[in-house]
Amino acid sequence: MTSTINEAQRGISNQLGRLRRLAQPFFLPLDQVKGWQFIWLLICLLFCVGGIVLIGLTGIIELLQKLQPTLTQKYFGGVVGTIKTIWSSWWGWLFSGLFIIGSSSFFSLRQQLRNRRWIHWLFLGVIVLMLLAVNGINAGIGFIARDLTNALVEKQESGFYRILGIYACCFVVALPIRVLQIFFTYKLGLIWREWLSNSLITDYMNNKAYYVLNPNDEEATDVDNPDQRITDDTRAFTSQSLQFTLGIFDALLTFSLNIIILWTISTTLTWSLFGYAAFATTVLLIAGKNLVRIDFDQLRFEADFRYGLVHIRDNAESIAFYSGEGPEKAETQRRLDEVVRNFNLLIIWRVIIDVMRRSINYAGNFFPYLIMAIPYFLGEIDYGRFIQASFAFGMVEGSLFFIVNQIEELAKFTAGISRLESFQSKVEQVSRQEILPSNIIPKTTDSIIIQNASLYPPGSNKVIIEDLNISIQNTDKLLVVGASGCGKTSLLRMISGLWKPLSGTIESPEAGDLLFIPQKPYMLLGSLREQLCYPAEEEKFSDDQLKSVLQEVNLNSLIDRYPDLDVKQDWPRILSLGEQQRLAFGRLLLNAPRFAVLDEATSALDVKTEKHLYELLTKRDLAVISVGHRPTLIEFHSSVLELSGEGNWRLLPTASYDFERS
Repeated sequence: MTSTINEAQRGISNQLGRLRRLAQPFFLPLDQVKGWQFIWLLICLLFCVGGIVLIGLTGIIELLQKLQPTLTQKYFGGVVGTIKTIWSSWWGWLFSGLFIIGSSSFFSLRQQLRNRRWIHWLFLGVIVLMLLAVNGINAGIGFIARDLTNALVEKQESGFYRILGIYACCFVVALPIRVLQIFFTYKLGLIWREWLSNSLITDYMNNKAYYVLNPNDEEATDVDNPDQRITDDTRAFTSQSLQFTLGIFDALLTFSLNIIILWTISTTLTWSLFGYAAFATTVLLIAGKNLVRIDFDQLRFEADFRYGLVHIRDNAESIAFYSGEGPEKAETQRRLDEVVRNFNLLIIWRVIIDVMRRSINYAGNFFPYLIMAIPYFLGEIDYGRFIQASFAFGMVEGSLFFIVNQIEELAKFTAGISRLESFQSKVEQVSRQEILPSNIIPKTTDSIIIQNASLYPPGSNKVIIEDLNISIQNTDKLLVVGASGCGKTSLLRMISGLWKPLSGTIESPEAGDLLFIPQKPYMLLGSLREQLCYPAEEEKFSDDQLKSVLQEVNLNSLIDRYPDLDVKQDWPRILSLGEQQRLAFGRLLLNAPRFAVLDEATSALDVKTEKHLYELLTKRDLAVISVGHRPTLIEFHSSVLELSGEGNWRLLPTASYDFERS
């Protein structure tokens, strides 16, 4: 039993730590403010808003009493009496002290509220202010319900309609306040989502974290579906965080405003409610912990299912050529089956939790009648106070059962926190690592120097290249050859800095001095202009330059089809692989790097076009590293690096290399 409790405590502590790492940076710097300070400042926000409302309400009541004392006492007698009770007792000193403490806490952390963080707190404060206003109106409605009921019992017709009019006014006032509260809540959620998404995207794109977290081997990473975590998980986290935070604030305000009323009517009813709420909450939290794990799996299965459909869309033409509808349907059906199977389990647990929660709520309806019936039948309270006690009991019960009533949403929220925080931690870890491994040395000179480099695939002990020594100067042209799977592309990954050698050193050019063109060129989501200029800024080139380059790489037809370079199309689908490869060469000519790394970049082209493109590179003052299988590539290179696939290699001048014997 003790170990179970300790395990639960560790689980709650870990989850709160994850929540803090995700939520706090939006409001306060994570490295400057501790977690307890953040929670304390949230509580201080309640102190400040509550103090402002109490002072403002007191001023309004004082003004009304001076202007219309009779009407004020007649219509707002309950509010007047409550405020007088507060200021004439220790409650007034308590509220004043809390307001001063809250204000002082914000002032002491004023330096940490810079960088527009104070705006986030201001939004949250306005929302809490509106919540307090609505709760204040609800507390007043309890007094109105009491007077309205007594007027009915005593058959005071004129008084009944007068009080009913006040009742209607309360709803008229509360409606715009509630609407504004919803608006500001959505607005703050949107600001938070934008901030958190930008933060994750910045880290995701820094230091090639997007590449590290999406390796060729899916089992080499524990971060599935990064796209879903940045989009859906971020949206759900920010909206649910605000929902629960404001829900807790609302519960605290409801509790604070109604517990005094309930206590003054019946202490027995109050203590009974506390005991019942503690028991019911404990039972439901224990029963609901399985929902967290199931919801976590559901998020993952849903993301996998969606990714499978996106994969079909992105490869629609290839699947159609193969007539591969059968296998694709089977795989999609398998992913859907996982979604359905887990959701069936989710349904069972949701029903169990819902039955328990409804049973607890129904049982709570009997408490006011069981306890308040005795003093009512003894004549100690009138029927109006009986109704007021039931109303206050319901409000306090709702605040105490906030977590119980949100148990399913809380399970989803907890699962989302785990997924998003694990992604955030991983992407921050990768993005903040040393940009280049210690054995990869950036150079500003026109050369790539590899010394005693031994390369292994990440997480493998199978050697690809062993003890490689090679130097590539600014005008060298190197052709890399070898059987399929011998490690040619792996060598290019090492040269580009994506993989690091197990031993040895690499002196590589700075970022921007090396441009890599794979066999299937990368086509970004954008215009034809952006395709050509990538990764440089499009403002660097004029339309004439872009059209001239298209003509150089034999893409005149593209100019005829799309005279407007700003047109956006699904380029990977519209352009053939040969057109994509020619466009990639145009991109290379425009960016003019010092080193061009070509991984079978002309495999889809005819020999004549391939020769034309390599002649264009020969005219440029740049070094070329090519991977290819065609003997026709020999004439455009000065040396050949042959890989055997077992770590062995040899470097030969092109004049002494024979493709036929290799």
